Amino acid sequence: METGLKQIHDWAAELEALCERLAPRFGRMEVRRRASGFLRGLLSAAERKNGWQLAEQAGDTTPDGMQRLLNYARWDAEAVRDDLQGYVVEHLGDPGGVLVIDETGFLKKGTKSAGVKRQYSGTAGRIENCQIGVFVAYASRHGHALIDRELYLPESWTDDRPRCRQAGIPDQVGFHTKPQLARRMLARTLDAGVPVAWVTADEVYGQDGRLRRWLEERDVAHVLAVNCNQSLVSGLFRFERADQLAGRIPAGAWRHLSAGQGAKGERLYAWARVAIRPLREPGRGH
Repeated sequence: METGLKQIHDWAAELEALCERLAPRFGRMEVRRRASGFLRGLLSAAERKNGWQLAEQAGDTTPDGMQRLLNYARWDAEAVRDDLQGYVVEHLGDPGGVLVIDETGFLKKGTKSAGVKRQYSGTAGRIENCQIGVFVAYASRHGHALIDRELYLPESWTDDRPRCRQAGIPDQVGFHTKPQLARRMLARTLDAGVPVAWVTADEVYGQDGRLRRWLEERDVAHVLAVNCNQSLVSGLFRFERADQLAGRIPAGAWRHLSAGQGAKGERLYAWARVAIRPLREPGRGH
């Protein structure tokens, strides 16, 4: 029991220290207090993290304060992101760290939220009215955490500047594909000196040749999924589809490795390695 109480006290002290670390990013004391209450609410056992429940967790009788924090308070979100990144590196940083690029959908009912439209949401597994966020997570042997984010704005939004202004989107914010958003975040992360061994992402990002070439130019090892019909250079002036190249790999060259436990048991995948782009500059990896 004493061990459990000590752990709770240690968690509380660490959270308080984190709130103090973020406090300078908020100009007014009231906003700092609201931000601290908001963070504690997100970490609470509240079933839903809406304005009312977060306000109740903070001891407020109405959600007005939390809504003002989110809608009107002035604070430096990019600086908070940098603080988060530094905090994660301090606690989880490792030379073998991995950057994971992925996206998620936030279901919405209206049309006013920035970037909302009917589009595919991996969260729902179908086309829904939603916002899409592209994220970078950091994973190491010590744990994992999100360290950066970008909101995906469809062209139907960026082509409609009055609608963007109404949603608070600056005029200089233009259309960027999801891989372009990922590249922007990866550049910030790598330039900040975050210890990274390699980068991974699904085929939404892997099929973007510019992103792959950019990673190669920065000598960042990566495992990016591609479509089966992706054209690869497998020999001198020889182009071959990914599935055809995989089909020529001898059965004995494949290794079955686990990706951990899933909802239906251990997730086993077959892996093999084959050289591509033989004319690539020697000494810069494959």
